[in-house]
Amino acid sequence: MTAKMTRRHLLQHSAAAGVTAALASCSEEPALPLPEGTVIGPFGKDSTAEEVTEGLDLSGKTALVTGANSGLGYETMRVLALRGAHVIGTARTQEKADTACNSVSGKTTPAVLELTDFNSIAACAETVRALDTPIDMLICNAGVMALPERALINGIERHFVINHLGHFLLTKGVLDQIIRSEQGRVVVLSSGQASNNAPEEGILFDNLSMEGVYTPDLGYGHSKLANALFSLELAKRFEGTSATSNSIRPGVIMTNLGRNLPEWQLLAAKVLGPLFMKSVAQGAATQTYVATAPALRTTTGLNFEDCNPHRPGGHTEDAAMAKRLWEVSEELTAGYGI
Repeated sequence: MTAKMTRRHLLQHSAAAGVTAALASCSEEPALPLPEGTVIGPFGKDSTAEEVTEGLDLSGKTALVTGANSGLGYETMRVLALRGAHVIGTARTQEKADTACNSVSGKTTPAVLELTDFNSIAACAETVRALDTPIDMLICNAGVMALPERALINGIERHFVINHLGHFLLTKGVLDQIIRSEQGRVVVLSSGQASNNAPEEGILFDNLSMEGVYTPDLGYGHSKLANALFSLELAKRFEGTSATSNSIRPGVIMTNLGRNLPEWQLLAAKVLGPLFMKSVAQGAATQTYVATAPALRTTTGLNFEDCNPHRPGGHTEDAAMAKRLWEVSEELTAGYGI
């Protein structure tokens, strides 16, 4: 067994909270050329959310961060508020949202968002619209990973509903506020699994329940591909406005995202994780950077990793698939008051 194979095996079988097999793929897949004129910034994999926003004054800006009660979402909210932004932080319950928002310095507003419940999403969007303020940053951060058994919501596989459809519906609900911003930005958290563990054919439009094919990794990868494609199509629909949309790969981080992983994997990662995992502060850097960096005002339709543009390949740049996904997502979320 080569050293390269050993490393891949270690990463795939030592995944822990917030961990995907992305680390192996991020360093081993061949780099695809970036578009001409792509902005390359001064930050990298070791940068933190505080470092990438140092010196920025976000006073007067409003950010909407999903999953703000823990992990990367909490760190993102904390740092954006620290830099002066008003952050609307969502969580699944009012108590969790209140606790998270009250624990950081700066201006925050708690909001309830249960991504398994389209009525809750519609209500959250209405709450945000009632604030009657432009949304300068929407960071679609919340999600689930590696659910051990296939579970359905409205007949659709659970990863796909929570990670993709929920954020699709929320984004549509506040779209006008994003476009109203001087320069609204949508940042969608994808993953290395979008290109490395999604179905070979891409989005399973004829089998969104994943009947007969489901595995925890495939379900997660399928939803993360949907995240990347959603961001790609959103960027296209923003053409003619000042708004942008980009997806990001945060890296391998110890958070509670991986709470459904087997105990042995969690234990292995606690022991071996410090060798290759990012800290939460480092994991939140890319999404925070893409949401705030002045140099990225016109950057749209790209994927970022380690605070810089990255082309993950696979189906992530399939414009026809992205367009179809948008249309199917509209059909699946129709009738919820948005």
